[in-house]
Amino acid sequence: MKTKLYNYRKTSCILWMNEFIDITLSKTQRKTPTVVHKHYQIHRIRHFYMRKVKFTQQNYHDRLSQILTDFPKLDDIHPFYADLMNVLYDKDHYKLALGQINIAKNLIDNVAKDYVRLMKYGDSLYRCKQLKRAALGRMCTILKRQKSSLEYLEQVRQHLSRLPSIDPNTRTLLLCGYPNVGKSSFINKVTRADVDVQPYAFTTKSLFVGHMDYRYLRWQVVDTPGILDHPLEDRNTIEMQAITALAHLRAAVLYVMDVSEQCGHNLQQQLELFNSIKPLFANKQVAETTQGKIFADLSTEGISVIETSTLTEEGVMQVKNEACDRLLSHRVENKMKGKKVHDVLNRLHLAMPAKRDDKERPPFIPEGALTRKKAMEVDAPKRKLERDLEIELGDDYILDLQKYWDLMNEDEKHDRVPEVWEGHNIADYIDPEIMMKEEELKEKAGEYDSDDESEDEEMQEIRILAKQIRDKKQLMVRKSKDKDVHGPRMPRTATKVERKNLEKEMGDLGLDMDDKDDSHYAQQARRSRSVAKKRKREVSVTPLSKTRSQSASRPPRDQSGLRDPKMARKAKNMMKNSQRDMNRQGKKGEADRHVFDLKPKHLLAGKRKSGTHDRR
Repeated sequence: MKTKLYNYRKTSCILWMNEFIDITLSKTQRKTPTVVHKHYQIHRIRHFYMRKVKFTQQNYHDRLSQILTDFPKLDDIHPFYADLMNVLYDKDHYKLALGQINIAKNLIDNVAKDYVRLMKYGDSLYRCKQLKRAALGRMCTILKRQKSSLEYLEQVRQHLSRLPSIDPNTRTLLLCGYPNVGKSSFINKVTRADVDVQPYAFTTKSLFVGHMDYRYLRWQVVDTPGILDHPLEDRNTIEMQAITALAHLRAAVLYVMDVSEQCGHNLQQQLELFNSIKPLFANKQVAETTQGKIFADLSTEGISVIETSTLTEEGVMQVKNEACDRLLSHRVENKMKGKKVHDVLNRLHLAMPAKRDDKERPPFIPEGALTRKKAMEVDAPKRKLERDLEIELGDDYILDLQKYWDLMNEDEKHDRVPEVWEGHNIADYIDPEIMMKEEELKEKAGEYDSDDESEDEEMQEIRILAKQIRDKKQLMVRKSKDKDVHGPRMPRTATKVERKNLEKEMGDLGLDMDDKDDSHYAQQARRSRSVAKKRKREVSVTPLSKTRSQSASRPPRDQSGLRDPKMARKAKNMMKNSQRDMNRQGKKGEADRHVFDLKPKHLLAGKRKSGTHDRR
């Protein structure tokens, strides 16, 4: 029979009983019509309440069916998972819980069916409503009785989602032995698994899985909890997980022993445990790893005994390769014994050419080729690769690719800025005399001549004046730095500078400040003085009500942009209206009875009857 594998992490969460009922009834209220009237025709009233009962029943049916579908059936899954679930959760309790859920689903379906049949004969709105309430109440009562089953299945779901994904049919290495002998340390060395390792027994309390690659194939390595040597009925849940994996997984078993006896058990006890669980190794390849000694008795039985140390990693790869090779050969032998191989071989045809005669024709290699091959092996030393140099030098290794460059001068390989093109230094192939001739031609052509002679006298004077200005500026900067002033400096406009001193300083720098010719600087000074006087006159004319900070040349903000008094009045009225609406909106709260929008008047006017006041 073909077994089915489950992904337990995709199992949907199971709600608590109260949440289950609340969500279902709330969904019924939201997804079905809510308005019915006693003056409706009776068939319309019946259909209204029948729809609610059917919708609630369908909701319960779907959710309970989802629970039954998500949880695995022990008869349909692999025997390894079936026994593992029996060890962890007790299969009788598990089956009873699922059976209770299935019975509850059928009872809810029958209740809905009975009450829908009764509603077909309801003669009034009151009778139909009471039947609906009774139907929903009985459904909820049935579900309340499943509280313990739902809680148990939710705990099972949470634990199942934490179980590792073990494929019982793939290539597997299985580690077993006494507690604290080094099983978890071994799996951490050969895979990427990060199993907790501690110096005390039973650190590993469940199955752990790691994956590795060997011969381009994917392998899984299973770490089992430690096993003690006592009868099967006395073993606890942690030990029974390892026994279950040994019994059902088709794997190469690695039995780990601690020769140093630091695990708390001597060698004789460890060998007795090996002999007691040996019946579980039927049709399995067994390799035994030790910590410093080879057992001759086990080797004679066909069991590989290999010395390993996870601390120095000695023998770890040897154990891995030996176990994988033996398992591969064992799987190939089993496949060759099966019937599937014959079907494949019948489709294959191996063509063998007919012999021409009975003469033997061994392979022939010419003597010259053999001589050259031997000479190359003897004379030519094997070139060291960069990887070999890195391993040999260690931290002193530096990657240097320039040492392989083909240059005429070996000393120029490590030039700071070499001109290299296709592995050659271009400077090595250029005649230096040509460079000298080019320099002489450039000097004759005047490329290196100075441009000062070509400049006229006016430009030379400008350059001299500019140099004097720069020097004067640097001198002023130095003087200002020498002063012991650390506070903020006053702006230039706040200082009173006499005109004569300014004209003298600017004259020393080469600028003519005389206003005989009505120069540009004099015009700018007169213009600035006239603008200042005009602003003073405007400030004196403005009324006293204006503040000092308000600009005299600009109108108030409430008057700017308005062309006449009529437009100003209109803007003022608009401002008042908007302010009044804003105040009204700010005062309105949840307790206000005033309705500004009179559209829902039919909802608020008239006599209020007993019952709900929901606007829906």
